[in-house]
Amino acid sequence: MDRRRYVQLVGAGGALSLSGCVGSASTSAGPEPEAEASGETLTLATATTTRDSGLLGALIPGFERTFGATVDAVARGTGAALRIARNGDCDLVLAHARPLEDAFLREGHGVNRRAVMVNDFLLVGPSNDPAGVAGTGPVEAVTAIAEAEAPFLSRGDRSGTHLRERLLWREAGIEPAGPWYSESGQGMGNTLTVAAQSGSYTLTDRGTFLNVDADGLAPHVARGVDDPPPLLRNEYAAIPVNPARHDAAYPLAMAFLGYLTGPGQARIDEFRVSDRRAFRPLGRSREPRFDQYVPLDWSDADAS
Repeated sequence: MDRRRYVQLVGAGGALSLSGCVGSASTSAGPEPEAEASGETLTLATATTTRDSGLLGALIPGFERTFGATVDAVARGTGAALRIARNGDCDLVLAHARPLEDAFLREGHGVNRRAVMVNDFLLVGPSNDPAGVAGTGPVEAVTAIAEAEAPFLSRGDRSGTHLRERLLWREAGIEPAGPWYSESGQGMGNTLTVAAQSGSYTLTDRGTFLNVDADGLAPHVARGVDDPPPLLRNEYAAIPVNPARHDAAYPLAMAFLGYLTGPGQARIDEFRVSDRRAFRPLGRSREPRFDQYVPLDWSDADAS
């Protein structure tokens, strides 16, 4: 399917509306230089959390002004976003689930993966904390929720957040089941809304939690964006679709990648939701980070 036609078919609910992001957010980064309009369009498949946090609305206009291009963004869970890329229906994917990204790279569908930013996962729940998880670690928290059979709402959509939640249950040696455990099958913003309405615990990313009106939910396990522990670390990466495999707008995808890891880093660093920091940029480092380009289990033997 032609990727431009794909964006048209998903409709207004799937493509990004820069004026319709959930909640409100701001950034004070300086203006980028404007370019003559090229008339090109970049199709971006992205995790819902980048939309629901409001970050895309802060990043995309600067790229469009700088490169004179248009961005069509389709927000889905990371698993679905990577399927769109596998089908050749986008030019670049912005994801936050390293195991799925590694499979995507190994299969040859994506090239030149670059880490862009990081924040943390939060375990949130009713303000009165019926399972008593506040201040515990993530594994101890899900264990307490299961033992208390307190309501827990999972996204259940093979998104980056859902995969991390499943990892927490595995670390706890628990297979969640029963009337206390349910799945929304929806994006992060809608899942938070349903969790608030049903008095459930859930796992969320920091950016979306700050930007969604989930009255009644409080963060009970939260470690911050500066140095989250491995189980709560939430790294986002951008991966251009392999032009040798699919009919992708590769030069424009690389331009967007350069923007995200260049001028866009200041936008990410200064992005705030209600004056609170939502992400930490990762695109610049003093030393080369070769491991970001390839699957984590890659070895020199793979190249021979």
